[in-house]
Amino acid sequence: MVNRKAPNIISRISAIFILILVACSATYTGNEQIPGYDLALPRYKFVLPDTLREISGLTSLDSASFACVQDENGILFIYDAVNNKIKRQHAFYTNGDYEGIARVGKSIYVLRSDGMLFEIPDYEHVSNKPDSFATGVPASDNEGLCYDADHNRLLIACKGKTGKGREFKDRRVIYGFDLKMKILSTEPVFEFDVMQIKEFAIRHKISLPAKARKKKGETVREPQIKFMTSAICIHPQTKKLYLLSAADHLLFVFGKEGTLEHMEWLNPALFNKAEGITFFENGDMLITNEGQDKKPTLLRFKYKG
Repeated sequence: MVNRKAPNIISRISAIFILILVACSATYTGNEQIPGYDLALPRYKFVLPDTLREISGLTSLDSASFACVQDENGILFIYDAVNNKIKRQHAFYTNGDYEGIARVGKSIYVLRSDGMLFEIPDYEHVSNKPDSFATGVPASDNEGLCYDADHNRLLIACKGKTGKGREFKDRRVIYGFDLKMKILSTEPVFEFDVMQIKEFAIRHKISLPAKARKKKGETVREPQIKFMTSAICIHPQTKKLYLLSAADHLLFVFGKEGTLEHMEWLNPALFNKAEGITFFENGDMLITNEGQDKKPTLLRFKYKG
């Protein structure tokens, strides 16, 4: 990930480089474990109520609870993460495709997939109609929302491409929404190159599904990574950006400057469809999974520091 727009030539060079790497690399045997967490051993796993079957985002409130939304109804849920139950719920808007949620002090922001933001001024007393902001994000499908306290902004992640044409094929972006001015950044604050992410997977021998391709008469295998953001969150202690791509069953970690540091495959048996991520202040990580044809789940992973 970079925070400047890269010329198209870089993508072409990356494409050539990745094919060479794949052709020369050995069979994938390793994985890049996310520092501080064992994603194979959650501290606990809860089955969520069926009301939250399509839970699509969550944000921590304190050391024992979080707020969340599900992607069909304009309802804010306050959830007890210790006793595994809904504490209360508030209707804040009409039905819609709600995909992200973030807390800023007592305020809660909810992201609709079309880029519309809703601000609930006080999550403890939801009574009036929330303020809304048409952000103007160029993507039609947006799923990631989190609070960036260091820059007093919200980060809004586009799930897929932001335009048509070859220049957008492997480009994924995150925009910033200034909380003081209530406006979207004119350019992305972070930019992802899918080809560079594939290079990273090859270089670190991360075991992923691969697709055979013909290159100058030879068959090479390229990792299949769609990189379609489903949730983002900034770690409260390291300040690194965590990003989920449910379509790939992958979790990514980026440094403060946007450098990809880690990626880890998520076992589908445990991570059915990872659509939400947040952290408690002690670093413990919460990930929620939509139910689909299974039960919706909440996973808590202890932070080892």
